[in-house]
Amino acid sequence: MKKIYFITSNKGKLVEAQKKFSEIGIEVVQNNIGYPEIQADSLEEVAFFGVEHVLKNFKSPFILEDAGLFIDTLKGFPGVYSAYVFHTVGCDGVLKLMNDTKVKDRIAVFRSVFAYGKSDLKPHLFIGECKGVISIVKRGNNGFGYDPIFIPQNSDKTFAEMNISEKNSYSHRGKSLEKLIDFFKKI
Repeated sequence: MKKIYFITSNKGKLVEAQKKFSEIGIEVVQNNIGYPEIQADSLEEVAFFGVEHVLKNFKSPFILEDAGLFIDTLKGFPGVYSAYVFHTVGCDGVLKLMNDTKVKDRIAVFRSVFAYGKSDLKPHLFIGECKGVISIVKRGNNGFGYDPIFIPQNSDKTFAEMNISEKNSYSHRGKSLEKLIDFFKKI
């Protein structure tokens, strides 16, 4: 079995990647060496910077991922700051922000950018997107992050009410992972 390192501290992301990669016989091993997440306008910039930083200190092939929740009526907030916002105010804070502003338009999109880094290749980026809406209340106990408040298009469940396979069939991360896996199948 082949092996790829996933530079992440997020166990939820790791489990989702392990499930998808196991289908093609690649073992995903967590490495929590970390990298600075720059303040930028796009997830692509954050991921590219992360790859460049990790390549300076890590010689094995690896992947990393940056994701964000972009809420239309909040002009894309929290966007590239999703992790920070989640760790400071969480799902409850986002729901309160939307309820306090009497928001009727709850359209949102989750975006994911996976980056593949290897010392002899330029970084490759793989982008996935999932449109949906923000729920009125938190629902479900599965997943992580904003999963309890995000309902993907063509579903009545939040990500937190889905098992990993069901979530991957909808999710932004599942879509970017599929593109990454297609890349691995070709190399």
